[in-house]
Amino acid sequence: MDLSNLTPKKGSVKNKKRIARGEASGSGGTAGRGHKGQKSRSGYSKKIGFEGGQMPLQRRVPKFGFVSPNRKVFVPLNLGRIQKLVDQKKIKKKLDFETMLANGLVKKNEKVKILSSGEFNSSIEIFAHKFSASSQKIIEDNGGKVNLI
Repeated sequence: MDLSNLTPKKGSVKNKKRIARGEASGSGGTAGRGHKGQKSRSGYSKKIGFEGGQMPLQRRVPKFGFVSPNRKVFVPLNLGRIQKLVDQKKIKKKLDFETMLANGLVKKNEKVKILSSGEFNSSIEIFAHKFSASSQKIIEDNGGKVNLI
């Protein structure tokens, strides 16, 4: 083995055609871009959603209504679900935000609203961001306490 018969490892060198390196290369002149037109120009880049001059989809679709950027989103939590956790002995005297996090009822930055759906007959203290009027009445009728966070 000597320097005259060294070759690159198989697959390491790609036989890439050198574009725009003169007429003799076979792809000089227009350099494989065809003649004239937008795509033949330097600096061309197709914009996202461009449909060849046709009205793009995001402009064709009708838009209605208004979404307030300041709206408050609450995660609903029904009294029936709280009662199940009490029955499973996961909640004892009180249900606060840390207990909700530990039981996977809410995520860290979410706000909670207690709703009255389901059976509830426990006397526990509940801490939440908001309560429906009916859920508040049910909790207090059963001897529980309602606390806003």
